Formats: sequence, C-alpha cells, structure tokens
Amino acid sequence: MKKLQIKIPLILPEVTDEKDQCVDKLIEQLQGKNGLEEVHVADETDNGVPQLCIHYNHELISIDQIQKLAKRAGASIIDKYGHRLIEVEGIRHTRHARKIEEALNRLDGVLQSSVSASGMIGLEFETVKIDEAEIFKSLRKEGLNIITTEVEVERYIRETARDDEQMGQTEKKAHSHEDGENHDHSHGGIFGKNTELIFSIICGVLLGIGFGLSYIEAVPSWVSLSLYITAYFFGGYFTAKEAIQTVAKGGFEIDFLMLVAAIGAAILGEWAEGALLLFLFSMGHALEHYAMNKARKSIAALAELAPKTALLKRNGKTEEVGIEELSIGDIIVVKPNSKISADGVVVSGTSSVNQAPITGESVPVDKEPVDNPDKDWSEEKDIKDENRAFSGTINGNNTLEIKVIKVAKDSTLSRLVKLVNEAQTQKSPTQHLTDKFEKYFVPAVLVLVGLLNFAFLVIDETFSESFYRAMAVLVAASPCALAIATPSAVLSGVARAAKNGVLIKGGRPLEDLGVLTALAFDKTGTLTEGKPKLTEVVALSDVKVEELLKIAVAVENLSDHPLAKAVVRDGKERLKDADIPEAKDLEAVLGKGVKASLGSNKVFIGNLDLFESLDDKKPSKETEEKVRSLESNGNTTMLIRQNDDYIGIIALMDTPRKEAKNTLKKLKKLGIKRMIMLTGDNQKVADAVAKEIGLTDAWGSLLPEEKVEAIKKLKEQESKVAMIGDGVNDAPAMANSTVGIAMGAAGSDVALETADIALMADKLETLPFAIGLSRKAKSIIKQNLWVSLGIVALLIPATVFGFANIGIAVLIHEGSTLVVVFNALRLLGYKRN
Repeated sequence: MKKLQIKIPLILPEVTDEKDQCVDKLIEQLQGKNGLEEVHVADETDNGVPQLCIHYNHELISIDQIQKLAKRAGASIIDKYGHRLIEVEGIRHTRHARKIEEALNRLDGVLQSSVSASGMIGLEFETVKIDEAEIFKSLRKEGLNIITTEVEVERYIRETARDDEQMGQTEKKAHSHEDGENHDHSHGGIFGKNTELIFSIICGVLLGIGFGLSYIEAVPSWVSLSLYITAYFFGGYFTAKEAIQTVAKGGFEIDFLMLVAAIGAAILGEWAEGALLLFLFSMGHALEHYAMNKARKSIAALAELAPKTALLKRNGKTEEVGIEELSIGDIIVVKPNSKISADGVVVSGTSSVNQAPITGESVPVDKEPVDNPDKDWSEEKDIKDENRAFSGTINGNNTLEIKVIKVAKDSTLSRLVKLVNEAQTQKSPTQHLTDKFEKYFVPAVLVLVGLLNFAFLVIDETFSESFYRAMAVLVAASPCALAIATPSAVLSGVARAAKNGVLIKGGRPLEDLGVLTALAFDKTGTLTEGKPKLTEVVALSDVKVEELLKIAVAVENLSDHPLAKAVVRDGKERLKDADIPEAKDLEAVLGKGVKASLGSNKVFIGNLDLFESLDDKKPSKETEEKVRSLESNGNTTMLIRQNDDYIGIIALMDTPRKEAKNTLKKLKKLGIKRMIMLTGDNQKVADAVAKEIGLTDAWGSLLPEEKVEAIKKLKEQESKVAMIGDGVNDAPAMANSTVGIAMGAAGSDVALETADIALMADKLETLPFAIGLSRKAKSIIKQNLWVSLGIVALLIPATVFGFANIGIAVLIHEGSTLVVVFNALRLLGYKRN
C-alpha cells in the first residue's frame, strides 16, 4: 500500500513557537483520523514558518480533507497544495479511466489523482511544481475534452440554457474555457450519442442476414462474406478506434485483444464467428455506456433542480434576472408552485415548501417570516427551519418574499452538486482491492495466452487451432465485469442516497456504513430536541397550579436566559389566554436563579443553592427530596418561593425527539449492537434519556476532547464506529470515528464539509435508510464480484480445454458485464423502510 508524505506550512494564531501546547493539541486532534499514519512537526521550517509533517494513506484520506481538518483545529494553512475537481468528456469506460489515472499520477507534482468513468477527475498537486495549464495539456493528450473546473449549479444552468437554444440543431457544440480554447464535445459520429449503439445494431442485422443467406444454396457464398465484412466494419469501428488510441500510447487494452481475436477468426476463415464477437462486444459496450449514463443522469438531475432565473424585487418593481446576478441581501419574489431561486430567509408571506429535493423530507415544511427582516442574516448560524429557504425547493400555494443569504455558487444545492460529483472520484476499499488484483491478473493472463500460442509444439494440433484457443482464452479472461463491478454500484448508491437527502461522500463511507457495529450519538439536538421544555409543575402548600405558573411566567418574562424563555413559552401555552401579572425589579444571581417583585410580594426562583445562601428560611426535607427526585430523572428544577413560603417546583428537560425511540428500534433490527450517547450533561441526565429512548450505553459529563477519547475507546472495542452529531461541536469526534455522520447538514456549511455522510434534513429517521442502503450496496458489490470472478474462473478452463469457442466466450463475457452493471442499477430503486 503506497504511503504518501506531505509537509503543510501552518500558522497557529498567536503561536510563536512550534513547541507551544496548541501545536500539541492540533497534532492530537489530527492523529486519530482514519488514514493519517503519523503527524509531527518537521525538522526544517519553510521560510521560518513551522511545518507539520503528515504521513498518510491516500486511499483513506485526501490532502483536501487533511487541510480542512487542520483548519478546523485552528491552523491557518499556507496554500501549498491544490485540490481540483475537473469534469471531462471522452472517458469511455472504467478501464480507460484507470489508464488516465495512471498517466496523471506519473506527472511530476501530481500527488494523487482519482478518475471516475462518469467523467469526474479529482486531483491533488503541488502548486510550485505543476499548474492547471500543464494538467489540462496532459488531459487533452489523452484525448479528453475539458468541460469545466467549476462543478457547480450555475454551469449546469448555462449548459441547459445553451442546449435549449440549440434544440433541434445537429451541429457540433463547443464550450468556451478559461484558457481561451474551444473543445468539441459531440459524441460518436453521424448518429450523435447513439452512434455506437446504432452501429452495433447494424452489425447484428448484417450478421443475421448473412448467416441466414448462407443456408440458401441458390445464393453465392460471396454475398454472405460481403455482409460479414460489412458487419466487421460496423461492429469493429469503435473497438478499432479505441485499440489504436490505446496502442499508440503504449497501452494494452481489452479492445485491442478483441480486435486481434476477430482478425484471427477472419484469418482462420471463421468470418461469422468474428462478426458475432464484434457484434456482442460492441453491443455490450453500448449497453454498458447506457446503463452508466442512467446512474450519472440521476446525479446530474440534482443540478437541474435549480431554476435559471429569479424574480428580483427592486425599487418596488420586480424584474426577471439570472440567478448568477443575485447578491446577498437582495429580495426575491417566489410565486405559488414555483421553485425557490436562492438560499435565504423568508421576510414576507407564509407558505408550505416542498424541501424533498434537498433534504429528502416527504412532508412539506411550513414557512413564516423572520422577526427582523432588515437584519443581515447571511452570517447567522442558527436560522430556524420555518424561516429558512433553500434553492431548488418548491413553494406551495402562497407567494413568498425571500432575502438572499448566499450567492448561487455557495448555495446548499450548488455545494451538494459539487460534493456528490466529488464523491464519484472517491474509491471504495473493494475498488482498491480489485484494482490491485487486476494489476497482477492481466499480465498473468497475457503470459498464459502467449504460452497457449505454442501449444501445437506439445500437443497434436495445428498452429491455427492453438492460436484460436489462445484468442478464446484472451476473451474469456478479460476482466471487464470486474473493473466495473464496484464503481457502478458506488455511483448508483451515491445517486440514490442524494435523492433521499443523504450525501455519501464516496465509496469508502458507503461501504463502511454497512459494516458498523456501534453508533455513538451526541445528545443535544441529535437524540433530543435541543431546547428545554417544561415537563413538571408541582404546587406546594395551598397554591393552585395555574396560579403558580402565572407567578413563574411573570418573573421569567423579565429574563433572557434560555431556561426562562422555555418557562415563558410553555407556561403561556398551558395557561392559554389567562392574564399574566407584571413583575419588576429582576435581579439575577449567577448560576443559581433570579429575584423579582410581583405586586407587594417578593418572588425567588432558582436551584437549591440559591436558597442555601439566601437566608435561614430553608426548604423542608420533603421539598428537597422532591427536587432531587425530579433531578434524578434528568430534569433541571426550579424551586419557587413567595416571600417566606415555598409555593412550588417547576421542572424542565431537553426532551428526546419523538422519532428517537422508534429509530433506535429500527437500528437494533438492522443489527447495530451498541448505541452510545456521548454528552456533556451530567450522568443522571444521560441515564434518564438513555432509559427513555432505549440506548445501550450513556456516557455523561464529557468534554469535547473526552468525546474523542471515548470514540477511540469504542473503536478498540467494536472496530467500526460511527459518530452522529451536528458536525460543528462534534467535528473532532467525527474525524476520529470510522464514519462521521452530520445531521441537519442543509443548514450548516461546516457539517457539509466535515462529515463523511451528511443527513441533509434534521431528521434522525433518515439514518436507518442510509445504513440499509449501504448494506444493500455492499451486498450488490459482493454479488458483482462473485459474478465477475466466477465467470472468469469458469471460462478460462473451458476455453483452455476447448469446451467453449470465441463466440460462447464473448457472449458470456459481455453478458456478465451487463449483469454486473444492471445489478448495480437496482440500487437506484432502493426503497426506504
């Protein structure tokens, strides 16, 4: 396994010495991340700037991820390494993608490249050694057209607009590029994108007619021969084209081998068999392209969610503008049943919005205006779901006015499109394994084929018979199905997940998610609502519950403490329209409670510590016991005293999400053995929540760095552990887990960037779907590997011993490739439980 080493020049704010404890903390946070082998301060500096030396496994982590981790840990990174996502046209299949990857990795300065057959290239390079122009030049040498390096929504919109303008025209389209060149992106030939398929059908028809006429004695044999030769042209056109391009670059591909086998068949006078080989091979390729395009289109469909224009409100009038013209702070008008054009907050109107395109939520979300429309909401981190709007979501029956908080290229939809496209370039562990297997397998097959050509020297047969057998083995042993087995499943799985509001960043998290045995959850906002609710109102002495609540609401109305706001909100709800008296002279006692005047009475609300230090009027033992009993069940309690009398207790709690208990039951059914809650709350609160929703473990009173230690401990016990949180406070713990899963990522840029898997909606119930999909993907990958390896294992001996000829070999070979691809496409139809 190839290990890479990079040195990142870094600047830690207010740190002058690389031996500072902040550097130690940074190293500690990075050290446990999956894929990082060793992290230490380098011996030499870069112009006086300390350098962090990182040894990493590129199969598990990218430089881009390392730099993001370092930045989140507090380091300012000097831009020494480039990370680019490039979309190209001209990659014919998975094996071609691998050849391009190998060519890029040979370039001086390219640290790592990952090329997907879908046309996405992920590149990491040293900016001082190589620039984009050289990389583009290399890609063009490989016969590729560079579409763009801006894999964002606006580019898709421009493409769609251009396609609309040119609808019905057949001339070649060209796209303008940053470097000033134009590149032809037309496909195939005279029949456009379907040329390969149509050529294959023509080949099959000619072969069928020729074969049929060969049985009619009145028809001269040259007629069938002419049809077979013509079939050779149509069936072999693309095969020959690919073979010549590959051989010209010193490569040796399946297309060349198939062409040799077909020519060999013609030399031996087996024209019909050669034509059949070319027909089946070209048809298999055409159908493979069709099937892979289906998965690619599912991903491209994400970008098509974005409207091209917006109705901009300016000086009391509305005008239609392109979404790329929108600026932060602009007000856009969204008409009923139309798409929302930008990320923003609702400033006028109420409506229900279908957020399924972004978050996967099946039920529309009610939207209402923010309290302060004039505020700059673009820097606000905590925007309520009822106020927030996402680009690409669909408005209901009423008109909305929305204030733009993100420009088009930074919108949630644009980032989602970019991250999903990036996911296509991230290889899974199984794909790395099959790539390594092929490196040794293909040369071994070529040696075997070479030896079989000389079999006539050992056994009683002619050279032509030995040559024919060798060609049949060549066809049988070609690992086409193996090459596409994993990428097709990963592509389909990522596309299906994205449609349901789950962003899976590549093959590794897709595979890892399915083999998890333990899940660690953050408590606040993940398993619980994230806001305290009034749970108990206990009246003491002769005071009625309603009267007690009025006193509590009146006093807490003067405070802006989160607990006070919860008392006021829930208290008013319980009191309905009852008149609330007015309190005054609020005085806060830090960490203990408040005092205030209510009419002629003095009211005290707080914890037991408040009354311990107040005066000698202490609560009774029974009252204290009642308070401690409520606290042992996870409640935060407030004792209320009016003058000298203790009149009641109110209790609040961050209550579990409604769906939490049912979701955990589903996860248990899926075979998750341990479900652990990690929280900063005290152990009593943790135990109470765990008992209520059915967790196996609850670990309380944890600091953020202790959560990281908890994850490391769990990994030792369970090997595969996921951390589920909001992606902000839980980022270090997520980085150290096998799979980091962020909830509510649609509203958080940090969550989108940090997690391996992002649940776009703030919905815990999406988790079983994601795990179920991963299990299905893992199962399909295994099936594909068994099919592809099994067919090769059966066909090689069958052709070596003459039980199968070239025709049968190519039929089974191409059939297995199609079985593998269409099996992978089943993931696109995966249903959530």
